[in-house]
Amino acid sequence: MNRLTTPWGDLGLTRFPDHPRETLRAWDAADEYLLRHLAGSDAEPADLSGPVAVVGDRWGALTTALAARRLDSATSGPLVQITDSYLTQRATRANLARAGVGEDAVRLLSARDTPPERIDLLLVRIPKSLALLEDQLHRLAPAVHPGTTVLATGRVTEIHTSTLKLFEQILGPTTTSLAVRKARLIFCAPAPGRTRTPGPWPHRYALPDEIGSMSGRTVVNHAGIFCAERLDIGTRFLLRHLPHRRGSEHVVDLGCGNGVVGTAMALDNPAARVTFIDESFSAVASAEATFRENAGPDTAAEFVLGDSLTDVAAATVDLVLNNPPFHTHQATTDATAWRMFTGSRAALRPGGELWVVGNRHLGYHAKLRRLFGNCETVTSDPKFVVLRAVKR
Repeated sequence: MNRLTTPWGDLGLTRFPDHPRETLRAWDAADEYLLRHLAGSDAEPADLSGPVAVVGDRWGALTTALAARRLDSATSGPLVQITDSYLTQRATRANLARAGVGEDAVRLLSARDTPPERIDLLLVRIPKSLALLEDQLHRLAPAVHPGTTVLATGRVTEIHTSTLKLFEQILGPTTTSLAVRKARLIFCAPAPGRTRTPGPWPHRYALPDEIGSMSGRTVVNHAGIFCAERLDIGTRFLLRHLPHRRGSEHVVDLGCGNGVVGTAMALDNPAARVTFIDESFSAVASAEATFRENAGPDTAAEFVLGDSLTDVAAATVDLVLNNPPFHTHQATTDATAWRMFTGSRAALRPGGELWVVGNRHLGYHAKLRRLFGNCETVTSDPKFVVLRAVKR
């Protein structure tokens, strides 16, 4: 466990799931910069007594630090965390417990929940997705008033002109700080009388032809989904090469995103029972919307918000389809893919199959051979490979 030094004391923080050999911290320089500023390192200390909302906290570092501070100072205004990540919520709960803060000290909301009615201090950790930031600001705008302090933080590589324009257009005049340890702050002054227009999400579009059973069909994407405005090329490659199966079986679309892969399998084999799993609230909502759009309102399917296949009973699945991410926020790591692969092996019945699409250079075949004892290349092109591993 790493310890974060804040202006108000040290905190032991971890990511979720907590792994004893995890080298990545649960915070970075952007979180530290914002906490120092709130404590008055370069200005007057921020007023933490009113309603506070923390948006996009990566692993609960900001929320935990503020909750611990407010506990010491006996402030009474509500503290709300808003995130699109189930893993962030789990990490936050664990980190609050380590800090000796009761879970009732923080209200944990998802990006799909209704935001608070009033916010006096709005703290935003800039997300990787500009679309998610846009959607969040539109949702939060009614709760912001001219007296609200709006602060955002991010690595310099995460803050662009387009980022500042969103704050300007939706909330009010916006400026930035100097960079400190490759991190910046964003200061936004909410403008009175600003016209509140609804955001453009969810986004719907028609899929291209020649991708199997989903050809020409409609996809529904909420903000923050990977490649939310178009079908990503890895998923397109997998859709062209999905297995054609028949009969009653349990299929899992793992890391489902907008659900196009699982929906394709359901359309191709109506007897299959499909479970869609993702750690993103918006992804699960998108998958359900895409499935209902194409498979109808009464077709059976399960939509699960969770940590990989943790909540799926062992040896109950016939087929897992997976396009694993190889980034966790800005960090490149195979930890998520490895967790998905090991979870798939546990969930599959003997003879069950894991199909994976990924960039060729990631070397997933070696991991799958190590775990399953076998791995077959179904198809490949210069960029992608589709792999098949069978549980013996």
